[in-house]
Amino acid sequence: MKSARKLAAVATIAASALLVSACSGGAPDAAPTSAPPGSVELRMSVWTSDANQLALFNSVADEYKTTHPEIKSITFESLPFADYNTTLTTQVAGGNAPDMAWVGDIAKDLIVSDAMVPLTEPFKATKGYDYDDILPSVAKSFSQDGELYAYPFSNSPFALYVNKTLLAEAGQTVDPADLTWENVSKMGAAVNAQTGKAGFVIRDFNFSSWLTLPAVWTGWGAEAWNDKGDTCTMDTPEMVDAFQFLHDAVYVDKSMPGPGVTADFFAGDAAFTTAQVSRASLLDGSFDFDIYPLPAGPAGDYSVLGQAGMGVLQSSKHPQEAVDFLSFLTNPTNSAKLAQFFPPPRESLLTGEKLAAVNTKLSEEQLTRVVVDELPEAVSPPVHTGPAEIAQTGKTVLDRMWTPDADVKEVLTDMCGALKPLLTAE
Repeated sequence: MKSARKLAAVATIAASALLVSACSGGAPDAAPTSAPPGSVELRMSVWTSDANQLALFNSVADEYKTTHPEIKSITFESLPFADYNTTLTTQVAGGNAPDMAWVGDIAKDLIVSDAMVPLTEPFKATKGYDYDDILPSVAKSFSQDGELYAYPFSNSPFALYVNKTLLAEAGQTVDPADLTWENVSKMGAAVNAQTGKAGFVIRDFNFSSWLTLPAVWTGWGAEAWNDKGDTCTMDTPEMVDAFQFLHDAVYVDKSMPGPGVTADFFAGDAAFTTAQVSRASLLDGSFDFDIYPLPAGPAGDYSVLGQAGMGVLQSSKHPQEAVDFLSFLTNPTNSAKLAQFFPPPRESLLTGEKLAAVNTKLSEEQLTRVVVDELPEAVSPPVHTGPAEIAQTGKTVLDRMWTPDADVKEVLTDMCGALKPLLTAE
C-alpha cells in the first residue's frame, strides 16, 4: 500500500478514498470460472465513440461469449474523452465502477493505489498468448516492479496530418525533406491568408489541455518536469522558445487559430494537425491527405508516443472473468484485428505490411514511416500522479499566455511556482 501523500494525488478526494478501499489480493488464478451460466455481466469503459471501433470490440465479445456460457453480456461504455478520468473516478467512488477500463494518464494513480488487477501471470498462463511478444518498452508506462497492470493496446506515435487539398488552394506543397515547425507555420499562414481557414491546430489542445503539447515542445528539447518528477522545467529557455513559437503562430503569423476558434482538421477546417496515428479513423475521404512524422524543431527530429492501456479494476464484481476476457481480447489473433485502429504492442505485428493489411485508411508506406520507423525512438508525454490537479493548476496560470501582449517567460515562471507543490519525486 502506498502512502497517504501518494494517494492524495488522485484526481478527486472521493476517488482516492475509494481507491484505498479497493485494495485487495493479487490476480485471480487461471482456474476455470465457477460462475453459473448467464450470471456474469461485464462492462468496459472506453473513450471512443467510433462506430467501427465499437463494432470490432463487440464482434470479439460476441465470439468470446460463444464458448463462455457464464457470460450474459459484455458492454463497452463510451465516455467523452474530455471528462473521461473524472467520470471514471466518480463511478468508482459511487460504487458503479466498470469491470474493465481504458486508462491513459490516470494509469499511474490507479497503479500506485493498488486499484488495478495484476495481469502478468494470468496472461502468461493463457494458452497461445505469447506474452514475450509484447515489447517491454511500450509496456513500461503500465507496469510497476515488473508487473503489468494494463495491456498497452494502442501505441500510436503522434504524426503530422496534411490536408493536401487545402494546401493546393493556397499554392503550398510539403517538402518531406525539409519538414520543420517553422515551415509548417509559414505554410499555415499562407493557407489562412488565402482561404480563411486554419493553418495548423494541435489536436485536443483547445488552449486548455496543455499536456497535449509535448507533440510540439519536444522539438525544442523541452520537458514539463525532470525525470524524478520533483522539479518543474516549464520555465527553461527551451520551453520558453517553444511557447513563444506557439504565441507568435497565433498572434503574429496567424498560422494557428486563437482561443475560442474551432477548427477541426478532419472536417477540412485546417491544413495541418498533430494527432495520434490511431486518429486516422476520422478521415472520411472528403479531401486529399497525407501523413508524416512530426516536423523537426530546433532540437532536431523527434517522435512522441501516445498510449492507451486497458485493465481490470480491483473493484470489479467479476475480476476473474474480466481478466479472462481481457486475455482473449488481447491475444495475438485479436491484437491483429485491433491493429486496424490501434498500433499494437506486439513486435510480431509491427511491420508496415502487416499493419496495412488491416488498416483501411493508411498505406504500407505511410504506416512504415509514421509507426514502424518512429516507435523505437518515441518518447512518452510527461506522466505524474495527480494528473487532473496538475493539468488544472497549470491551465489556470497558462490562460494568461493567450493574449497578444503576454510575457511568455513570466507566465511560464509563474506556472512552475504553481506546480511546485504538486510535484514529488516518483
